Order: sequence, then C-alpha cells, then structure tokens
Amino acid sequence: MSGLEDQIKEIEDEIQRTSYNKATSKHIGRLKAKVAKIREEAVQRAMNSAGGGEGYSVKKSGDGTVVLVGFPSVGKSTLLNRLTGKDSEVAAYAFTTLTVVPGVLEHKGAKIQVLDIPGLIAGAAMGKGRGKEVIAVVRSADLILILGDVYNGKHVDVLMKELHDAGIRINKPKPDITIKKASNGGIRLNYVGEEALEIEEVRSILAENKVNNADVLIRGNVTQDDFIDAMIGNRVYVPAFVAINKVDLVDEEMRAEVKETVTERFGDEPYMISAHSGYNIEVLKDAIYENLGFMRVYMKPLGGPADLEEPLIVRSGSTIEDVCRRLHRDFVDKFRYAKIWGKSVKHDAQRVGLQHAIADEDIVTIVTRF
Repeated sequence: MSGLEDQIKEIEDEIQRTSYNKATSKHIGRLKAKVAKIREEAVQRAMNSAGGGEGYSVKKSGDGTVVLVGFPSVGKSTLLNRLTGKDSEVAAYAFTTLTVVPGVLEHKGAKIQVLDIPGLIAGAAMGKGRGKEVIAVVRSADLILILGDVYNGKHVDVLMKELHDAGIRINKPKPDITIKKASNGGIRLNYVGEEALEIEEVRSILAENKVNNADVLIRGNVTQDDFIDAMIGNRVYVPAFVAINKVDLVDEEMRAEVKETVTERFGDEPYMISAHSGYNIEVLKDAIYENLGFMRVYMKPLGGPADLEEPLIVRSGSTIEDVCRRLHRDFVDKFRYAKIWGKSVKHDAQRVGLQHAIADEDIVTIVTRF
C-alpha cells in the first residue's frame, strides 16, 4: 500500500506545483483523474481483500438516520446514551464499540435512528480497523455527526479525509452531470447554463478512464473534481456537521481556541458539547433535527379537528404526493384533492393537487375517492 500512497503523493505534489490556467487545465484534469482512479482501485482492492467476514447489518428505521463518526474513545457511546437512553457500553479505552449500536432519539415529534459505530482510524477507507463495514454504514446515513474532542481537534481533518477517500461528499449537492458512453463520435459536450469546463479538460479526464466516445451533458457550474466524481460514479452526498466533546474538561480559553481552529478547517462552527455532563445536548438535538431537514405536518380528517399532538414528519421540499405515500399506498391512486391551512397557501382551506409543495407546520386534509 505504501507504494500506492507514494505514487498518489507524487502526483498530488505535481498538481500543487502546477498553476491552474487555461493552458494547464487539461494536464491538471488528467492528473486529478489519475489520482482518483488509483485511489478508487486501491480502496476496492482493500475492500475485496477484507474477505467475506461478518459485516454490519443495520435496518434503517424511524424518520431519518444519523451516524456518529469519530476516532476511538472520543465519546460516541456516551453521546448515544445521552441522546437516546440506549445502554451502549462505555469504557475509558479504545474500541469499546465493536459493532453498530442503534438507538432512537425522539425530538419534536420525530423518531430519529442514531447509530454508534466503531471508531474510525486513519486508513479506514482502505479497509483498516474494519473500515469496510464502518464506511458502508456511514454511506447509507441521512446525516453524519462528526465527533471530535477538545484534546484532539485535528482528528476532524483526518476524519474528513477518510470520508472523502471513501467516496462520501459532505454538505455538497450532487452535480447534475450525465455521461452516456457511445460506440463512436468522440466526446460530445453540451451545457445547460454556464460553460465551466473546456472540452479538452473533459476529454482528458474521460481518457484516464478509457472513455473516448460519450455524450456528456452538464447542468450548472461544476468543477473538475465534480466531473471526476461523476465519471467514477459511486459517490454519495450526505449532510454533516461537527461537534466537539468533553468541553467540560478544559477552560474557556482552550475551548475558544479549539472552536476557532475547527471552524477554520471545516468552514462552520462546531457544536461544543459534553456528553458526560449533558452540556449543550438539547442544542445538539435541535441541530440534528434541523440538519435532517425535517418538517412537521398536522393531519386533519375531513370535518374533524386537526391532530396537533402527533405531527407527520416529512423532509423539506416534500409535496402532497409525499404525504399521501407516507399515509397509505392507495392514497395517490385514489386522490381527489387536499385542503391546506398554513404558510404554503394564500388562504386557509385552499384546495391543492399532488404536486403542491408543503411548508413546516401546515395542516393538511386529504380527500380521496371511495
């Protein structure tokens, strides 16, 4: 593996030494594509060589799934217990959690599955430390909570790199890029919107993957890295945020220093918490709820009062059709109309159709054919 790592570092050093401009863009694109291909092949080899041992089988449940990602002994099990009441084993040594431990956080009407996974280590993307199984669970999450502690703020950088190397793109929308291989005709590039990449860049990147004939459609502003991700094709795009644990063990000055350092590296302020004492845990619960993009919808039966006690939890951007599918599989086929009271309509009891986008705390009545 060291030979591959040396090869990757040599190419990455060359990329760093090369100034990006129109004349060098094709060369840089080819080098980046080469690094991505080498790393992807190395990851796949490592995963295959890990053998067919027992993996982690976790059935997703609830309204959303958040995975706690951190180094061993960072306090994930203690945090799981604090968030959910789940009795996950806690000890003051590394690798206490040897399997995936699920718990349920109930917050603002939502039931959120929280998964405590074995601690990631450097090289997890290459299969080290049961990295194959751990990364597979992370890739399927709806939200990643990256947990560091005040004594090891730089661990966040390592975790970010492991997630990136494993094909996980955090807090990024999936680029709208379509690559259809063809039998002839070369590379044909079409844009909707700004032309961010030159045809020669696209050709050189695809050539690294032995694609010489393809129809390429790009919508929106994309980078070379975005295009390389689309070419490889197995990337997942997951929201994430950072929390720093054990802040009750240091003074205000060190706490502020760690917060500033992590903010500079990550771009967003981390949540400063103590799983042991409970400090800022309610704030963290709100952050989990908000980052999952939940909305509350209150259902009102025709001619009856609205149920304001138990909301239906849906994702931001949901439509009446999404609500119908959550309620009953026949509701879409038998749908007549819906009535809405709330922010998404101009007046109360407004009639809407299946494609109407709902807003948080809307009150909804679904009317179907009998």
